[in-house]
Amino acid sequence: MSILTINAGSSSLKFAVYPLTNGVVQPSIFSGNIEGLEPGGSSTNSFAQALTHLREQLAARTDLPPLKVVAHRVVHGGSKYRRSVVVNDAILNDLERFNPLAPLHQPHNLAGIRAFTEAFSELPQVACFDTAFHTSIPDVAAAFALPQALSEQGIRRYGFHGLSYQYIIGSLQQHSLRAKGRVLMAHLGNGASLCAAVNGKSCATTMGFSAVDGLMMGTRCGTLDAGVMLHLLEQGWSHDRLQALVYKQSGLLGVSGISADMRRLRASAGTNPAAQNAIDLFTHRVVRESGAMIASMGGLDVLAFSGGIGEHDAQLRHDVCQALGWLGVEIDAERNQNALGNRPTHLHTPQSRIEVWLIPTDEGSVAAREAAELVA
Repeated sequence: MSILTINAGSSSLKFAVYPLTNGVVQPSIFSGNIEGLEPGGSSTNSFAQALTHLREQLAARTDLPPLKVVAHRVVHGGSKYRRSVVVNDAILNDLERFNPLAPLHQPHNLAGIRAFTEAFSELPQVACFDTAFHTSIPDVAAAFALPQALSEQGIRRYGFHGLSYQYIIGSLQQHSLRAKGRVLMAHLGNGASLCAAVNGKSCATTMGFSAVDGLMMGTRCGTLDAGVMLHLLEQGWSHDRLQALVYKQSGLLGVSGISADMRRLRASAGTNPAAQNAIDLFTHRVVRESGAMIASMGGLDVLAFSGGIGEHDAQLRHDVCQALGWLGVEIDAERNQNALGNRPTHLHTPQSRIEVWLIPTDEGSVAAREAAELVA
């Protein structure tokens, strides 16, 4: 048997097939990313197209074991969904409450589940939550300084990228004895966040109530003084205009005026000061928030980079580690430059007081394991 994992976005659908051997999830034997699915259009039509493509690709691979379950990444589970669940209509309707907190992800995650429920009606559909890994965060680290009545409504820090962090910490603990200590994980990509973990459990993270908080990202602004929002409201900005600003028009794209893609900004930085400004601000925010995460743990034993930028941008890793050099972080310049981001790689020198790792993430394998345990 095998497990199909799905990460449904607004205009793309990532999938992977993981075989099961004696109940143990094996490495993926087939994966892909179906893109160009009518961005901005009807989610139903988009997923109908994606399902057609996916069915054709699965049918062409006669070597694949029969599917047992479909596991879906779902960004927000709130306080209620602290572990993966087999979904039904009532759960899907309940999860729609979190659409406004992750508008770039949650609606498409749920639309994907509904489409696959109809297309693969004979298979259980499992929702695996990015927020679940962070349920170990202590109350003092999750709370906002707001009236208790608002906290009781569920306004608190949730944290995201949990499937990625669960994979990263598991991989680190297979490669480093120090990974059960104080670990700072940096998932840096179009969406970006940091997670502080002690003994393998999340104790602090930069994303909060929504997926727009924390680090500067591809198109998201990250942490923003609430007074800015009040100021714009006074100028007559609507909810939709503010949401577009902080989720789609800011970050690397907004600061550079060029692109949300770090690779393109690197290529333009020599001749375009705005591109360099965006890179510098992104790096500064990673370093600044790293300090807060490290302080929350009382020190640091291991630093790990992951995500599209973290895995492939050697200059970013170099600059962050150099800025954290006062902690005793020291990376091998040659190892860092030659790291391809295709396997776990240590980047630290023998003299470094802090271990530095590059860990290519695999959220799908975590979702597959969660689903396998749930439907065993």
